Amino acid sequence: MPPSPSGPRSALWQVWFGLGVGLLLVAWLLPVNVKSLNPALLREAGRDTATLAGFGRDLLELDKPGPAALVLEAARKINDPAANEFGATYDSYALRHLDLLPWGGWDVALEPLLASRNAASSAASQPVLNFMVTQQARENLRRYLSVSRLPGVQTLLKTATLTSTQRFVPASKPGGQPLDAVILLSAYLWQTEHLSAGLQREVRGLAEAAVSSGHMGELEDFYLDILTLGKRLNWVQLSELLRTAGNLGTVGQFAHLTRVAPEHLPVIYSAALIAKSADGVANYLIAYGKPGAAHLQLALSHGEGAVKQLVQRQVPVTAGTGPEFELGAAFALRHPELALLTKYAAFLAGIFLLLRAVDLRLFSTVEQTLRGAFPRMGSGLIAAILTFIFFVFSEPFLLNAAPLSDYKIKLTIPVIGALAAPDTAASTTLTTMDISTILSIIVFATIQVGMYVICLQKIAEIFRQSVPAATKLKLMENEENLFDGGLYIGIAGTATALVLQVLHLIDANLLAAYSSNLFGIVCVALVKIRHVRPCKRQLILEIQQSTSA
Repeated sequence: MPPSPSGPRSALWQVWFGLGVGLLLVAWLLPVNVKSLNPALLREAGRDTATLAGFGRDLLELDKPGPAALVLEAARKINDPAANEFGATYDSYALRHLDLLPWGGWDVALEPLLASRNAASSAASQPVLNFMVTQQARENLRRYLSVSRLPGVQTLLKTATLTSTQRFVPASKPGGQPLDAVILLSAYLWQTEHLSAGLQREVRGLAEAAVSSGHMGELEDFYLDILTLGKRLNWVQLSELLRTAGNLGTVGQFAHLTRVAPEHLPVIYSAALIAKSADGVANYLIAYGKPGAAHLQLALSHGEGAVKQLVQRQVPVTAGTGPEFELGAAFALRHPELALLTKYAAFLAGIFLLLRAVDLRLFSTVEQTLRGAFPRMGSGLIAAILTFIFFVFSEPFLLNAAPLSDYKIKLTIPVIGALAAPDTAASTTLTTMDISTILSIIVFATIQVGMYVICLQKIAEIFRQSVPAATKLKLMENEENLFDGGLYIGIAGTATALVLQVLHLIDANLLAAYSSNLFGIVCVALVKIRHVRPCKRQLILEIQQSTSA
C-alpha cells in the first residue's frame, strides 16, 4: 500500500469524501421515484387536509347519513384516531333522525316513492331497489316521470317497451320487474340531476340508439350495473356516487368491484367521494387489485390530499423500508421532476467525489508514477455506471411487468338474481424489492469493489519492481487471469444465487442473481480499459524507445 498523502492533498480527499457521503445521503433519503409513490409524499400531501372522520362529519351536517355510514366503516378500518368520536356523533344523529336512515338522507324528489316507504322492514339503511319491489311503487314513479319535460327521461322510459334483451327478462313480460325497476330508477336519477354530465351524454346516446334500433345493446350493461349498485346502496349513497362517475365505464367498474370485493366497498366508496373522482378510484383498483385497496387505505389514513395525490398519479406505493427526508418530501411533492433530477444528480456527484477521494487516499503515488493510467474521466465513467445501476435497483416497480390484477373485469354470463363474484384465489400482487434482495446486491457489489482494489494493487506492485519494461509487460500478461477474476466471481455469484433460489433457501429474484454478473462485467471492463490497457501502452512505448536507442 503506498504511503498516504499529507498536507493539502490529505485535506482535499477528506473534503471530497465528506461531500460525497453527504450527497449520497441526500440521494438515498429524497423520497421520489419514477413509477411509484413514497409514503412520505402521501403524508405531506395529506398534511392539513380533511381527515376521513372529518369528512364523515361534514356529510352528517349535510343530512347525508347514508354516505356517512360507509365513511364511518372506512374510518374504523383504517384506524382513524377520530373514528370513535365520529361513531358517537353518528349514533346520536341516527337516534334523532330515524326516518332518514332507510333512504340514507332526505331529498324532496323522494316524495313519489313515499307510498312504498313501508317496504323497509326496519329503520336501518335499505338498498334503493327494495322500495320498488311492489307494483304500486313502480306505477307511482312511472306516473311521476311520464310528465317530465326532459327528453332524456322520456327516451329511457321508452326502452321499457323493448323485448330484445339478453340479460334481463323484458320489462313488459312476466318476470320483467327487475328491468322495469332499474329503468325507472335510472330515469329518476336523470330527472333529479343525480347523473354527471358525462354520464348523461353517454346514457342518452345509448338509449336513443336502442329505441331507434329496437335492441338494448350496450344500454343493457348499464342497467345491469345499476341493478348491482341498487341492490347494495341506499338512495343517497347511490346518487352521491353517480355524481362523481364521469362515464359508463366507471359505473361498470364500481359495480364489478362491489361484486368481487364487497369487503373493500366502504374504503372504495369513501375514497371516491373524498377525492371527488370515482373514475380515478375505480381505475386504480382495477389496475392494482388488492394491493391497490391497501394503498387507498394508507392514503385515506393521511387525509383528503393524500387520496387525491394517489388517484392523480395512478402509481403503486413503495414499502417505505427506511427513514425519509421530510423536508425533501415537500420539495418532491411540489416539483416531482426537479426532485427526481436532483436525486440522481446527487448520487452521480456523490459517487464521483468518493471515487476521487479513494484515488487520492490509496492510489495517489501510483497515479503519479503511472501518468495516463488514471485518466480523470475514469471516475466519472464509473460514477455514471453505478448511478445507472442505482437507478435500476432503487426503482422497485421499474422492471416489474404489469401484474394481473385480482379485480380485472372478466367476461361472465350474468344471471339476474345470481350475480356471483369470479374466483379471485389465483391473484397476483405487487411486490417491492425486499431487504434480502438489497443485501444480496450490496454483497455482490462489495466483492467486486474488493476485486477492483486487488487488481490496482497488483498493477502498482509490478510497476514498483526494478526490472526492465519488457519484463514488466510479461508480468502484466501473466496476471490476465487475475484481471478477469471479477468476471469469474460474477458468474459464480449468479450461479450460486440461482441454485439457492431453486432450493428455496432464499427468495426467488432474478434481479439479485444477475446483478452479480453485471457487477463482474463492469469490474473487468474498468480494470482492463481504464488501467491495464494504458499501462501496457506505456510499457510498449518504453520498450520501443529503449530498442531504438
